[in-house]
Amino acid sequence: MTGPVIVGVDGSASSLAAVDTAAREAGLRGVPLRIVHAFGRAPGHLPHGAPPWNPGDHGVEPMVHGALAHAEERAQRSVPDLAVTRSVVSGTPLEVLEIESRAAVLAVVGSRGHSGLARLPAGSTAVQLAARGGCPLLVVRGRPEPGGPVVLAVDGSGAGEPAVDFAFAEAVLRGAPLVALHVWNTVGEHAYEGPGDPLNAVVADVDHRRAAERQVLDEAVGPRRELFPRLAVERRLVRSRVRPALVEASRSAQLVVTGAKGHGGLTGLLLGSVSQALLHHAHCPVAVVRGGE
Repeated sequence: MTGPVIVGVDGSASSLAAVDTAAREAGLRGVPLRIVHAFGRAPGHLPHGAPPWNPGDHGVEPMVHGALAHAEERAQRSVPDLAVTRSVVSGTPLEVLEIESRAAVLAVVGSRGHSGLARLPAGSTAVQLAARGGCPLLVVRGRPEPGGPVVLAVDGSGAGEPAVDFAFAEAVLRGAPLVALHVWNTVGEHAYEGPGDPLNAVVADVDHRRAAERQVLDEAVGPRRELFPRLAVERRLVRSRVRPALVEASRSAQLVVTGAKGHGGLTGLLLGSVSQALLHHAHCPVAVVRGGE
């Protein structure tokens, strides 16, 4: 799929940081950057499937034109000669970015803002965008470690395969090493992290379980490793609680990549659990990549 990188802007510091990141991502991919500001709500009388905005609405555009022009200037300072377009559209942030994402290679938003696309109240908008968007979502938060690795949360599920592909490609684009991290624990098939979680529960054969989890990691990484022989890849198998382990790994990373959902271990925790924990608590930007339908 080819298309632009899109970024939501509302004039806040968070959204401007997202513009910087989005510009670099567009530059790395050699694609244009599209800067979008959303406002208001979609009118209720629109027919099903119609775009929830009126591109010809010139009453609001002058009000935000300055903020978008500033964002465009900032993007072009970050990546000279980058092709940039900007647009003011009417609709809810979720509606607008969901529709825009269908023709994009990546959507970028800030972790908080005044209003519009950059705002992620209580994580709900980020969760919905990650679950419903038409392309990977990158949420700019924390302080990325410039020389750190791209950390991939391996869950071993079919739905997590696109996240693996994205993480490998992103590491290559950035010239960064990749850490493929698979977290497991001893609470049966699924990772339970509620009150009284018996992390150290007795397992009939811990060595057998560890070997099985190592195979999950190897099967996820192995085929891609052959495609990128020059990429430095570390396979990291960790026995721990999933969310704390990933948040801790984000401290020394420049990006964490996770799938939207899966089954068992990291898997089995739907978007809004592992992914939402990262969106709220990671120490660096987070990319959430949906699996195929």
